Amino acid sequence: MKQILIVGAGKGGTALFRLFKETKSMQICAIVDKDADAPAMKLAEEMDVHTSTEWKDWIHHDIDIVINVTGEEELFEKMIELFPRKTIIIPGSVANIIYELIHEKTVLTDEVKVQASRLELILNHMNDGMIVVNKMEQVQLLNRRAEQILGKKEKDYKGKHIKDLLKTNRLSHVLRSQRKELNQKTILDNGKKVIASRIPIINKTGDLVGAFAVFKDITEVVQLAEENTDLNEIKTMLEAIIKSSDEAISVVDEHGKGLIINPAYTRITGLTEEEVIGKPATVDISEGDSVHMKVLKNRRAVRGVHMKVGPSKKDVIVNGAPVIVQGKIKGSVGVLHDVSELQSVTRELKRARQIIRNLEARYTFDDIIGNSSEMKLALEQAKVAAKAPAIVLLRGETGTGKELFAHAIHHESDRKFNKFIRVNCAALSEPMLEKELFGSAEEQAEHLKKKEGLFEQANNGSIFLDEIGELSLSIQEKLIHVLKENRVTPVGASNSVPVDVRVIAGTNTNLEKAVMNEKFREDLYYLINKLPISIPSLKEREEDIPELVEHIIHQLNEEYGKNVQKISDEALKKLMAYHWPGNVREMANVISHSMIFIGNMEEQIEVSHLPKLQTKEMTAGPDMVQTDKPLKLQEALDRFEKKYLQEVYLQCNKNKTKTAKALQISVRNLYYKLEKYQLE
Repeated sequence: MKQILIVGAGKGGTALFRLFKETKSMQICAIVDKDADAPAMKLAEEMDVHTSTEWKDWIHHDIDIVINVTGEEELFEKMIELFPRKTIIIPGSVANIIYELIHEKTVLTDEVKVQASRLELILNHMNDGMIVVNKMEQVQLLNRRAEQILGKKEKDYKGKHIKDLLKTNRLSHVLRSQRKELNQKTILDNGKKVIASRIPIINKTGDLVGAFAVFKDITEVVQLAEENTDLNEIKTMLEAIIKSSDEAISVVDEHGKGLIINPAYTRITGLTEEEVIGKPATVDISEGDSVHMKVLKNRRAVRGVHMKVGPSKKDVIVNGAPVIVQGKIKGSVGVLHDVSELQSVTRELKRARQIIRNLEARYTFDDIIGNSSEMKLALEQAKVAAKAPAIVLLRGETGTGKELFAHAIHHESDRKFNKFIRVNCAALSEPMLEKELFGSAEEQAEHLKKKEGLFEQANNGSIFLDEIGELSLSIQEKLIHVLKENRVTPVGASNSVPVDVRVIAGTNTNLEKAVMNEKFREDLYYLINKLPISIPSLKEREEDIPELVEHIIHQLNEEYGKNVQKISDEALKKLMAYHWPGNVREMANVISHSMIFIGNMEEQIEVSHLPKLQTKEMTAGPDMVQTDKPLKLQEALDRFEKKYLQEVYLQCNKNKTKTAKALQISVRNLYYKLEKYQLE
């Protein structure tokens, strides 16, 4: 066995290493590279092959062949000089040629595999059975349909003589005669009747390679024909289905004559079968055009047509669809919906929505946790504001609980039994937000269609305008009119509507600066700033953190079905040391993350359960090193995603299903990210 030394562990060295590892007549005694972390060096360590950073260490070993893959020609001369004469030294240029040939072979092999895979996929999805034999009459292929027809598996007969698969077969004859046999009726060994075609396989040089047979089970065709002969039975079943439906259904033929109606149709229109069957499609119409005739004319479905039907001129909405058989239109099916029933459902839905609106203010002052002096002051101001009719302005950073305060103020006011509506002023585009706030009025078919805005819906209740600093100047102007006049003018309307609404505003922006920059109207600022309440950030009330953590744990126990009783002192210290840019919302997210990964039998949150947090003393994480030139946003996001993904993956003990569930992504997406960041 030849002993081989590979010098150079890069791309070429890796390819040669893999090649010679698969060759039985040669053995790699070592691989050498100055870079101990080169790809082939790591590969060699995994396969227990010697590695070295100095090729001269191997001069006195019994080496048969040295392959220089470094590309350094001077190194080749030194090797010839120092290695024994019996040792064959292959230069980098020759090694590169070898590598290119190997690479080309690999590409071609992969291409062949892909083509073979595609061919196999196509053959296995054919509706016909196929058998392929070589010129020695040995079975080479048996597709899935052939397995089903024959009741035999390819793996049991591949490579065996065709007679082992089929005692009576014509493929042997086709190989000898080299002539096609097309569409011949044959009975198989298992008694099944098939229509088969047998064709010899001859290559470009005219040599016989093999033969194949394609066959169809005609028993299935006969059964299918028998199933389709009893049209009367099918028609009876179809009529039974239509008549049992709660939907009003009408069927006409290609000439527009009535064929079938069901009891639901009679209930809505008041017309019986005697009045409809065999009569024109227009017989049931009091006002409007026939949907059936439109469908028959255009050969397309028609939906949502309003009309009046029957002697009582019942308002209905009709959907129609064509019946097309072998490319020819054979009739039309219509489904009628009683508008009065739809209106009743709409009223019920509106009522249900109103009940939900009334229940939306679900938080009270008891739900706001905090005993710090700053929080007590904010709570006292809010309780006073709840009893006053003035506009309240809640100021605070993101995640401090402005919406919680808004709920509590409404709940404590004399409007608590009426609606509480919350609007995020930054979440919608200007045109959409304007219509949502003030409503709209549009002319449609000789009448005015009105849509109530949120101010009208909140009449006699409260409306929380969160992120009010994000309103455009034009909407600010309309809001001033509402606050001053207590009237709303819908978009597109000329008349205003009176409203009685308690306004609670919220912002995390500096409104005074916005006024100076002319991005916020000064008159609106003075209107909403009569009763300002500043909600402290979490870093301003650190003494509330233990109580907040306990409260969040109690809430999440019910949600996650856990039994966590407390948090360890070390974990609490870590939370106390964090600067909380996202405030209470971020804290709730961190505790939620911890409780997802805690065991069902564990009762205490430990430091190991917490995600990695940045302490106050830290300005940048270990993988977010600050430089003079800032990272691109995508690079920073990728670094954070990789780090967080690695933490969660390890916490889940590298269980991919559990990790994907914790991250709320698909397992397929997780595999992609693990491969992207090379975390496997």
